[in-house]
Amino acid sequence: MAGETVLTVIGNLTTDPELRFTPSGAAVANFTVASTPRVLDRASGEWRDGDPLFLRCALWKQAAENLTESLTRGTRVIVQGRLKQRSFETKEGEKRTVVELDVDEIGPSLRYATAKVNKAGRSSGGTPSDGAWERTPVAAGSPEPPF
Repeated sequence: MAGETVLTVIGNLTTDPELRFTPSGAAVANFTVASTPRVLDRASGEWRDGDPLFLRCALWKQAAENLTESLTRGTRVIVQGRLKQRSFETKEGEKRTVVELDVDEIGPSLRYATAKVNKAGRSSGGTPSDGAWERTPVAAGSPEPPF
């Protein structure tokens, strides 16, 4: 990961995130974040919208499924990820290059909203709810450490 361009963007989802699955079964959510800066026009002393940035994003695996179940079009989000550039050729033979964000973290912005977080269940492994973390108490004076 050294040398990668890490970027944090705050903006709004332009559509509901689209969930797809790769042939191997990995979930991927694709979405676009629109970020429009506010700029002070010094001549008039008024604030106006600057040039918007529309950034295509991809989120993978369980986080992709959590995203599509949690956030919708218009939601203000904070997105952090690695900027990627890729080139491809269209069916007509035209070469294209796109810049996208490979998302590591996403969440709702709480600047103008509230959110209630529900921890997602795990597909495998122990969780406190299934008793996997429970442990028999250690008797006082026992040589076994209490942790």
